Amino acid sequence: MKVLVAMSGGVDSSVAAALLAGAGHEVVGATLKLWGGSSDSGCCSVADVEDARRVADQLGILHHVFNFTDAFETSVVSPYVEDHAAGRTPNPCVECNRSVKFGVLLERAGRLGFDALATGHHARVGEGTAGRRLLRGADREKDQSYVLAMLTRRQLDHLVFPVGSMTKAQVREHATRLGLRTASKPDSQDVCFIHSKERREGFLSARTTLHPGELVDAKTETVVGTVPAVELVTLGQRRGLGVAGDGRRRYALAVDVSARRVLVGGADAAVATEVKLHGPTWMDRPLPTGERALAQTSAHGRPAWCTFNGDRLSFDEPQRLVAPGQTVALYDPSEPHVVMGSGVAG
Repeated sequence: MKVLVAMSGGVDSSVAAALLAGAGHEVVGATLKLWGGSSDSGCCSVADVEDARRVADQLGILHHVFNFTDAFETSVVSPYVEDHAAGRTPNPCVECNRSVKFGVLLERAGRLGFDALATGHHARVGEGTAGRRLLRGADREKDQSYVLAMLTRRQLDHLVFPVGSMTKAQVREHATRLGLRTASKPDSQDVCFIHSKERREGFLSARTTLHPGELVDAKTETVVGTVPAVELVTLGQRRGLGVAGDGRRRYALAVDVSARRVLVGGADAAVATEVKLHGPTWMDRPLPTGERALAQTSAHGRPAWCTFNGDRLSFDEPQRLVAPGQTVALYDPSEPHVVMGSGVAG
């Protein structure tokens, strides 16, 4: 099989390429140039590209760099800025997967004659009665099915996740045995196009106008404080909002960018019994109204029982507030490791 491997310069994609090459497949590595600005983290730095190239050399495979900066700017960076300006909290990694890695790159792989595209994601592809399906990774702590939940079965037909059946420890052990330079490289934790020195506020302030806002107590409707930028407040946020008169921490209950206003309250108010779902995508068939599912609302969150009601999910028990713009991944209640689909909280 001829496989194009997306090599980010990290240990997971390095081992993915090594496993495929070791199994006798015709493997070619590709690193994506996504961001034209400064970066010191993620998969966009010069060091990451060099690490990927040198690993490819160690494995004896060809390596290319594809320039997707225009697609990344249009599909990921610009929406990231626009969402914040509108009071939403986007998930740029999910959008990068949707539009760039499994959009533009997958399309290019097909045009170049590759049979499959492989990445280092901790997820698995299994066979179901209706065809291929996306499964959680074997390492529950590193499972990345949440950020892949927007994939379709048509895309899965051309995808391979070689490290999905391994734990992270096993991945590093394999890289060490092979002497790969990325064996002990730390995982990236930050948004790849934001430099650690400028952080989110610095990045956004250079691209849009940020406005100070008032903190308004939900019970008394009185102003109890301020925030330097209302666009940076996330629904359910606790940090930076101070404490109430009784010493309890405040949480963001509602964000109104146009009014420069953040409604705050205690932890007991920072919960929801339902969440609106926009733009759902399904691995198989759309869920009918009344269908049960398990909803995961963050990358490392615990799945919660819910009922699908057309354009929203109703939780069995109150859950932490889900910020508009965040991905909601849905898993099969009878097979909790199987992804059913996903949507965006609204």
